[in-house]
Amino acid sequence: MNEDVLAGDGVWSDETDWEVLDFDEESEEGEELAMPTLAVVGRPNVGKSTLVNRILGRREAVVEDIPGVTRDRVSYEANWSGRRFWVQDTGGWEPDAKGLQQHVARQAELAMDTADAILLVVDATVGATATDEAAVKKLRRSKIPVILVANKVDDQRVESEAATLWSLGLGEPRMVSAAHGRGTGDLLDDVLAALPETPREGGGGGGPRRVALVGKPNVGKSSLLNKLSGDERSVVHDVAGTTVDPVDSLVDLGGKIWKFVDTAGLRRKVSNASGTEFYASLRTKSALEASEVAIMLIDASQPITEQDLRVISLVADSGRALVLAFNKWDLVDEDRRLMLEKEVDRDLNRVPWAGRVNISAQTGRAVQKLVPAMETALESWDKRISTGRLNTWLKEVVAATPPPMRGGRLPRVLFATQASTRPPTFVLFTTGFLEAGYRRFIERRLREEFGFDGSPVRVSVRVREKRERKK
Repeated sequence: MNEDVLAGDGVWSDETDWEVLDFDEESEEGEELAMPTLAVVGRPNVGKSTLVNRILGRREAVVEDIPGVTRDRVSYEANWSGRRFWVQDTGGWEPDAKGLQQHVARQAELAMDTADAILLVVDATVGATATDEAAVKKLRRSKIPVILVANKVDDQRVESEAATLWSLGLGEPRMVSAAHGRGTGDLLDDVLAALPETPREGGGGGGPRRVALVGKPNVGKSSLLNKLSGDERSVVHDVAGTTVDPVDSLVDLGGKIWKFVDTAGLRRKVSNASGTEFYASLRTKSALEASEVAIMLIDASQPITEQDLRVISLVADSGRALVLAFNKWDLVDEDRRLMLEKEVDRDLNRVPWAGRVNISAQTGRAVQKLVPAMETALESWDKRISTGRLNTWLKEVVAATPPPMRGGRLPRVLFATQASTRPPTFVLFTTGFLEAGYRRFIERRLREEFGFDGSPVRVSVRVREKRERKK
């Protein structure tokens, strides 16, 4: 979408020329273009998160003077010289890590495997270590462009020390000071030269669609992944919480490749979790953010719980397409089915648009129905309505049902556009604020007219700023 139009406080000038606004061309060509990913990797405490913040031009990644603060792959959107790309901050990588640090290293390895270019960050004041050499050995086996970054080169005195990093065999070390910004502009120019225009894999680029399996512990996520893949891809046990790290699997369903991620079950709010469960919760949220559609598993044989509703809220807030899979359907009798319908109507009113499939991961019952449900949800998630068609429809809706009065005045809806897809997001430009109930009414009518089954729809308002005209 045209960023200039919605800059600042999000209000429109009274002098805006409504006739010349057309958001479709730019949005379709630029807004939804899949962006490549740059992974920032290295051993602990070499300044990766500081460098990430320098690339972003803002403080996003958490930085402290102690090693091991970053544990998960965290993605941020960056922009340099007009090109947008993802920057993925990672935890410290060590070849022989144990315990929690082993999981952190695994996340860094996943970033190395899926990125389109890699920055290997080395502390120039320390020089090349055995861990740095092990990282180089691993990266040489991939065909992904790697840029060696000699960090903490705060002055010319350290440059001679950084020159010894040529010995790692990755070519010229780019000398930077992430803390002070020295050399980062030239580094970003090199990054743009190394990054492809489009990612190697991903939603719009023809790669596998990404699916997150989410739900409370012991609801059958790993069993479903194993059934879909035809392989014991995930550890399955009667003890709740067996899965800790997200488990990626490429699965061929109906002649189409899907990328499934089996996530840890969420027992409680992340703020109330501790230890391994806390980090498992963070990794589950990261996996959800990296997905395009979520399959939310619910135990159909038991009453819908607060845990189920919490995970559903997490998916809805993330803006991902959603399919509700009621698992263990083979254990549901007629009385339970009647009770479940009442629970769905009462408890799942936040996501009435989500597709629903009744399955049994244990027996394989109806799991094949998940594919058309996911395809429908993703089609809605990607759907774009032209500005002309949208405003013709909206004019009729507003004429039939005007918005409620506010402060004795009737707000007028002047113009509307679809600002983005994934999820479909619509912006209404008005002369006054629209009540939440009326925005929900617009969303409901949007769904009736254009579909959007399985996808959230967001409707926001931009109020035109009233300006005094010069006489």
